[in-house]
Amino acid sequence: MSQAQTTSDAPAPPASTVWTEETSWIDRMPRPVAMLLLLAAFLLTWQAVYGMELVSRIILPSPLETAEDLVVVGRNLLSGDYMLAALWVTTQEVLWGFLIAVALGFLLGVLVGETAFGERAVMPYLVAINTMPKVAFAPLFVSWLGFGIASKVALAAFIAFFPVIVGTAAGLHAADANARMLFRTMGASRWQTLVQLKLPAGMPHFFSGLKNAAVLVVVGAVVGEFLGGGKGFGELIRVAAAQLDTPRVFSLIIYLSLLGLATFWVVAFIQRRFVFWHKETVADGTLGQ
Repeated sequence: MSQAQTTSDAPAPPASTVWTEETSWIDRMPRPVAMLLLLAAFLLTWQAVYGMELVSRIILPSPLETAEDLVVVGRNLLSGDYMLAALWVTTQEVLWGFLIAVALGFLLGVLVGETAFGERAVMPYLVAINTMPKVAFAPLFVSWLGFGIASKVALAAFIAFFPVIVGTAAGLHAADANARMLFRTMGASRWQTLVQLKLPAGMPHFFSGLKNAAVLVVVGAVVGEFLGGGKGFGELIRVAAAQLDTPRVFSLIIYLSLLGLATFWVVAFIQRRFVFWHKETVADGTLGQ
């Protein structure tokens, strides 16, 4: 048998031994296209429900009616009329509530994540408070702080502070064990380990908590206006709902969602500048990318 025949009779090697995951066409779709298609499907479904009168038209406006009222509200905001003043009131409640939630949540998160006393004694009470229906505290905040902006800020911070606690505490536990051992070997103090190792390593978790708080703080401010009066967008929604002006309710809700998105995106922007080494996942909130 010749060498050529021996070579030809040998089994051919497999074409590829590397396993690759196949992705469907919907996963390969560009993000803007996917979002536009999803929005179009939602609007078509909404219009179909409206056209077939599956829900009373008194309480469900059409997409066109909502779009027209969005323009009306937008013109009122640009002209500096009463809606701009109401939006500014709600924005102040959101910003102050967010800042208080971040400060309080960070301090409590460090206490829980850095001390055994905080983890064993304080954390159970914080979890118990978080399980309570926080909206039920709105009348108490109004009784304690009055009908002004302070009660709405307090409720917004109260609703939003727990995710910051969890994110901060989880971040302090995320530091690499070998790095912690190295710091102890080099004689670093507890404060030096916290500032130079644990806090930088925990920044991704901390910002995840901030993103959750940025969304919840808008809910707290608006709920506070619903139940405690005020001069913000929540009060405008309550009045429009009482008058069955559902297009106005929908348009005001959309503008409030833009306020929440703006807060979220600011946090995401700061994260990309300070935690540039961390690659976000869906769970971390890719909406900010």
